[in-house]
Amino acid sequence: MHIGGVPIGGGAPLVWISGLNVLETSDAAVACAEALRALAERHGLPLVFKASFDKANRTHGDAYRGPGIDAGLEMLARVKHETGLPLMTDVHEPAQAAAAAEVVDCLQIPAFLVRQTDLIAAGAATGRPLNLKRGQFIAPAEMRYAVDKAAALGATEVLVTERGSSFGFNDLVVDMRGLVTLAEFAPICFDATHAAQRPGAAGGASGGDRRMVAPLARAAVATGVDALFVETHPNPDAAPCDAACQLGFDAFEALAVEVSAIRAALGG
Repeated sequence: MHIGGVPIGGGAPLVWISGLNVLETSDAAVACAEALRALAERHGLPLVFKASFDKANRTHGDAYRGPGIDAGLEMLARVKHETGLPLMTDVHEPAQAAAAAEVVDCLQIPAFLVRQTDLIAAGAATGRPLNLKRGQFIAPAEMRYAVDKAAALGATEVLVTERGSSFGFNDLVVDMRGLVTLAEFAPICFDATHAAQRPGAAGGASGGDRRMVAPLARAAVATGVDALFVETHPNPDAAPCDAACQLGFDAFEALAVEVSAIRAALGG
């Protein structure tokens, strides 16, 4: 499959999907994208910029959700115009899909919504590739049905992203065997950011452990994933969403060097 001309899977180089968890300002989005593009070019990494215009599943009603679809898509359009990077964003309602597809190159279906047929149908109808995030509550083998559903509804290119499974309350665990299962029916991305998340464990918000991002990413790349999803922020501790498990640019670059060496050792 391809996202904006970037090939994923089938022996293509490891693709990086990175950017802000949620859009804040237009200038900040462009600055982040430019910094990531420079890092990617320095290390020869294929890059897709990902950011959300709305985080519709926040724990608290007054938590920051983002600028909304109209302002958010304007920001993403500016990112594409000024950096040339292919774009990904998530949609939470069927009505959002067509508008988002006018700007971005891939639509992401969030983990909590990956069984919502109408949402997948709306995404498939745009003709854009879909990134289906495996729900924490769905067995890896059962994700085949979501992929089959998307294909039956007209999607021709589908990526599946692994992000861990619910482990009791307030925690996730990643079973690398699941990546092998998922790869039997789709190209695979590993979400190292949300795999390090601790849902609801920060006093009514999601916590996490940034130290776990790099070890999990290294393990996933060694297992053979096609893409790596790592959210970044110029000041991760000040990020309005998932601050505890986002990386700064220096940490992103260090991880890029490590996983590139692993990928090279595997002959990819």
